[in-house]
Amino acid sequence: MELIALISLTVFIAAVLRGLTGFGFALAAVPAMSLIIAPSRAVTLAILLQCMVGLRDTVRMRALVNRRALLLMTIGSVLGTPLGILALTRLSPDAMRIVLAVLVAIGLAALLLKVRLDEGRRTAIGAGMVAGLFSGLAAMPGPPAIAYFLGTHTPAVNTRASLMVFFFLTSLVALPGLIWAGEIDRDSLLQAGIALPALLIGTWVGGQAFKRLDEGGYRTAAIGLLAVTAALTAMRGIGGLL
Repeated sequence: MELIALISLTVFIAAVLRGLTGFGFALAAVPAMSLIIAPSRAVTLAILLQCMVGLRDTVRMRALVNRRALLLMTIGSVLGTPLGILALTRLSPDAMRIVLAVLVAIGLAALLLKVRLDEGRRTAIGAGMVAGLFSGLAAMPGPPAIAYFLGTHTPAVNTRASLMVFFFLTSLVALPGLIWAGEIDRDSLLQAGIALPALLIGTWVGGQAFKRLDEGGYRTAAIGLLAVTAALTAMRGIGGLL
């Protein structure tokens, strides 16, 4: 019972971040849950929870999402994820984390310099492929997707909605691999189901805070979270190599 309570509390806090920005749930939830359960179970719960809530988000936010970009990015993600998994089996995970952190830092620099990305088909598919690569390597597809929407200067309300739905779709893509690996079982489904209300409530709380942000405030929050992602990823990589 205490374990479930701790998982639910962690999910709630991460969900507030998700509701505020549209991303960051797995970034916050997986490391925190890994302190109390196995890291593989933490990743599984994060993916299951995003699958459980994703259909509701898709229906509620269908008028706000950038459907064309989502379709193209999802296609790119399906193509990129196997490449990331292949690279993970051939290269040092810690070295790759440092590479990912450098790539995120480059993206951050471009955003800070207000480089504007083209909204064409190639850019969206490319962003999706890099997101899939990130997902296969480190289970973190977020940074490329975030950089794409911020770089194309998509309005905050559309960026937030599109990111929520994109992470639902990438979670669906990840499900077969988890099932094949035997990570999804009765206990994981039960834990995810019990923690689902915490995810829903936390997302609502974050959504209320989002309503108070203007475009500049949202962009600052998103870039700040990307910076934290780069720093934490680099620290994990360097720590593993030492």
